[in-house]
Amino acid sequence: MYTVSLDAPYLDTDADQLCFSLGLKERPALAERAVSLGGLDVRLRLLGASHQVFAGPVRETVACLQGAERGLPEACSRQLPGWVYDFGALTRRLPRGEFSTEVARILDRATDAEHSLCGVFPGSPEAVTAVVVEPATGPHGAGLVWRTWHTYPQNGQIVSTHSRLEAR
Repeated sequence: MYTVSLDAPYLDTDADQLCFSLGLKERPALAERAVSLGGLDVRLRLLGASHQVFAGPVRETVACLQGAERGLPEACSRQLPGWVYDFGALTRRLPRGEFSTEVARILDRATDAEHSLCGVFPGSPEAVTAVVVEPATGPHGAGLVWRTWHTYPQNGQIVSTHSRLEAR
């Protein structure tokens, strides 16, 4: 695992500010990690309480984006040349104790993963953005699966995403 203390103020105030996009160019990153997995070069990028994952033909961004429609899709599927891509997101609001327990579980999961990037914001050890990527096999062929978590301790929200990229 690769964990960094992010040297930036915690700016996102609510999970509802997040937007989803495929194909955006690089945005300024607070931390980045490149890994090679399943024959693909993968770039994990933390943009604050948001992320970008670049893998094969995918340039996934979950971030506060000016002019974009707010909110994350519960599900999104795309057929890309030679690939199948699936994305899903879930936002939960948890009571304080449950929130702390879930953040600890996320940090443990990221710590145990070989290919991950986790950022913790100053001022709150529970303000976390984490990305974990792993190889995957499925009905279409080999590929990758990645999960992300964005935590908002000020209101007990956790946004989790799940993405899958498979060769066809």
